[in-house]
Amino acid sequence: MKRLSALLGGLLAAVLVTASLGTTAAPASATPTSPAQVVSPTPYMGWNTYYGLGGDFTEDTIRSVADSLVSRGLAKAGYGIVWLDGGWQADQSRSAAGDLVPNPAKFPNGLQPLVDYIHSKGLKAGIYTDAGPYIPGRCGLGSGGYYQRDADQFAAWGFDAVKVDYLCGIAADLDPKTVFTEFAQALRNNASHRPMIFNLCNPVTSPDWGNYPESQQSINSWSYAPGIAQSWRTYTDVGFQGDIKFKDVLRNYDANARHPEVVKPGAFSDPDYLAPELGMSDEEFRTQLTLWSVAAAPLVVGSDIRKLSAATVGMLTDPDVIAINQDRAAVQAVRVGAAGTTETWVKRLADGGRAVVLLNRGESAKTLTTTASAVGLSGARFTLKNAWTNSVTESAGTISAAVPAHGTALFRVEPASGLPGIPHVTAGIPQVTQVGSQVLPEGTAPVVAGGDELRAEVAVRNDGLLPVFEPAVTLTAPAGWTVTPIGKAPQLLAGGLKTTLAFKVKLPADTAAGNAALTATTSYDVIGHGRLRQTTVSPVIVAPAPPDGTAPLSHHQWITATSGWMSPTIDEAVGGGSPISLVGQTYPTGIGVASPSQVRYYLGQQCSRLTATVGIDDAVRNVGPEGGTSTFQVVGDGKVLYDSGTVDRDNPKQVDVDLTGVRVLDLMVGDAGDGGYNDRADWAAPTATC
Repeated sequence: MKRLSALLGGLLAAVLVTASLGTTAAPASATPTSPAQVVSPTPYMGWNTYYGLGGDFTEDTIRSVADSLVSRGLAKAGYGIVWLDGGWQADQSRSAAGDLVPNPAKFPNGLQPLVDYIHSKGLKAGIYTDAGPYIPGRCGLGSGGYYQRDADQFAAWGFDAVKVDYLCGIAADLDPKTVFTEFAQALRNNASHRPMIFNLCNPVTSPDWGNYPESQQSINSWSYAPGIAQSWRTYTDVGFQGDIKFKDVLRNYDANARHPEVVKPGAFSDPDYLAPELGMSDEEFRTQLTLWSVAAAPLVVGSDIRKLSAATVGMLTDPDVIAINQDRAAVQAVRVGAAGTTETWVKRLADGGRAVVLLNRGESAKTLTTTASAVGLSGARFTLKNAWTNSVTESAGTISAAVPAHGTALFRVEPASGLPGIPHVTAGIPQVTQVGSQVLPEGTAPVVAGGDELRAEVAVRNDGLLPVFEPAVTLTAPAGWTVTPIGKAPQLLAGGLKTTLAFKVKLPADTAAGNAALTATTSYDVIGHGRLRQTTVSPVIVAPAPPDGTAPLSHHQWITATSGWMSPTIDEAVGGGSPISLVGQTYPTGIGVASPSQVRYYLGQQCSRLTATVGIDDAVRNVGPEGGTSTFQVVGDGKVLYDSGTVDRDNPKQVDVDLTGVRVLDLMVGDAGDGGYNDRADWAAPTATC
């Protein structure tokens, strides 16, 4: 039976890839009903209050945001909906007559004048409610029992879009398919005959938050939502207000990718909002925008757009990226090949071309490749347009890019014709392959310190038909560092070949801790185009000094630290501000994290021992029995030195590890296979002897 299940699963995956890459339209939803009209043929775009403002917004705030959408060019780029999430309603959210009531302090003129103002700017307006009945203390607003009345009211106010949540719905133990279908009908039958986008939002029943029946789960919305809504949330929230993590962006994208076959014009999977400058690096946000674009997902910004940098606004308004998202075929990207640290995703476009994403989930830069045939194209020559850099090159069939850690490359690929174009040359990002005598495992983010000698390599490949001449690479480092080339570059790099150039890099003994970079400039001659150049940059972490003596490791400066939700806390349990406590014993020092977590320290081969107690913090004892299990590992230079196995909330474990010869130490926490629910894990009294 297991073999049969695996075979059927493989056949289904093959069908999905064929459907998404072929020349025929993606199959329609299996749901028998369909919207009366295609309200939003391509993914809608806009802005929402939730992540950037929370519930703290007023009429003046919203007017200011609408003005900024226009003045900063976001409206012109397509971000046309100004969406009020939860927080617009009065404390007593419904009048005695049964009408929803705006908060009079925030909206003294009511909502209709605000909607009129939004419309006067050439924008549309969105609003929020919930499918369940209002339950004080459980949710802030509910439309249960008033679907048609509320739909009519939203339309009368002039709203163009409605987000319908499910906090009240799950609190009232309703069936999501039933109530969302009823709400959709009410919106379609509103008394004003006003077309309104319906965003179906059921995130609280995701597996992260408990063991809900399949019919209630957010990951089941795909089975009915395409027939009743313009979009449906496919997983839990992408993060917390002001705290969006890259790993959760990937989690939501993966969940969103499960059912590309039901996406079609006017019906789109929704992995939640875009979240620039709310915790992710620029590179990580560029990856989110890339993935959301090829997923044919709604592009709704959750940050306060008035505060975004010009660089971020430039990313959000990039015309080539938006064009891929807004492609009229409305096809959702599918993965080509196996899942892993590096992946290829492809979206079939209406003109027969392909949008191709090379995704690097890992912690170090890599050169990634796929082929035109793998993404469903045939021929001998292909034009590659890099959607982010606007460079246009020609390939003989290989699609390659140097992709930073947590980064992507996005190409628009189509068969080439006419005179040969500029060869597609990939200039690699500098890779630190060795520190002193220690060869770094592939995929390891380099950690260096004052006095270290490094080996750095830059790989250059030519995937074009024509050769390039006199390829050369220069490597620059921070002031005071010395760079010495090793070996010489070839005079010619023919199509289909690659070369690797190496350098010796020496750090001064007094190099300060912090972030540094190695910058490679790759140049080469192309007949008819002169000498071309590419610049690639590799971040390098210069570690702080190692610990000295015997001291709490939690009081030493870490290099990097991650937590499954929120951020690691020092001498407190994560999330609650309470002292670290395991089975009734309180510890004055420690690190509190949620799974999964990695906390990295530089020891510089100066330490001999680590002791600690590991366990689940007592803070989880006042919640349900679900989750609350983790694994703890101590890893030295990539080698596991201690593995706790599964640790539950009643049985902490002692750690005593020999650190002799360890240069880089990682304290790792996993979820023990049951997700991160209630996993508030502690490294209690972690003490290093150095």
